[in-house]
Amino acid sequence: MTELIADPDLLIDFRDVSLVRDGKTLVGPVNWQVELDERWVIIGPNGAGKTSLLRMAAAMDFPTRGDAFVVGERLGRVDVRELSTRIGMVSSAMAARVPGDELVSDLVISAGYSVLGRWREEYDDMDRAQASDILESMGAEHLAGRRFGTLSEGERKRVLIARGLMTDPELLLLDEPAAGLDLGGREELVDRLSALAADPDSPALVLITHHVEEIPPGFTNIMMLSEGGVTAQGPLDEALTAENLTTTFRQNIALTHDDGRYFARRARRAGGHRRGEG
Repeated sequence: MTELIADPDLLIDFRDVSLVRDGKTLVGPVNWQVELDERWVIIGPNGAGKTSLLRMAAAMDFPTRGDAFVVGERLGRVDVRELSTRIGMVSSAMAARVPGDELVSDLVISAGYSVLGRWREEYDDMDRAQASDILESMGAEHLAGRRFGTLSEGERKRVLIARGLMTDPELLLLDEPAAGLDLGGREELVDRLSALAADPDSPALVLITHHVEEIPPGFTNIMMLSEGGVTAQGPLDEALTAENLTTTFRQNIALTHDDGRYFARRARRAGGHRRGEG
């Protein structure tokens, strides 16, 4: 049998990958390739399989079927601890595990030691300088001396993204980072992620969302999921259409595009009953 070889130009290479639990297919089969300079958004309704897909990309779950390569390593053939500093992951599950009294600066720095919550690590000036620079890039440098439990939801999201960047990962995965934010917090986050997407030194990015309004300008590709299956994928400006959204969300969706941002709403059906008629 020919040994499968990783493509060095791909950060994610999923070949007919499926994840099955208790006889139910959570996601798949999926063929998905993410290149070094790409910024992906994964969109779909609740239960579509988005987080299951991202957990495989984070090497947190292994596929039931198919072959999955992440940062050049084949899942099932590599010690996942070796990947911990090469993949940044930001999720609400991680946020829930952060001790409320953890200093923001320590939370960011500790990513380099693959721990959550400071224990006995000794941090040097280089660690602190790097953490300060990353927090500044996320507009959160003024939070370094604060306790995580005192932060607003928007501040927490930006700090967790800074933590995800601390190890200079090759791949950064963001699971619904705008969830729970008010309008101001969402717009601040979208602006920060857009700047991150535009930076050629940034890692490859994968962002999960339910809402096209949360797609930052500068993102390049999209995958749409529904009931575990791929309904569309490709370059953002080609695959993100009203027709594909309608298929994915099983509702008649209208889509507009303005100043680099997308907006979706439920469309009126042609010939439908209008208010005031009849």
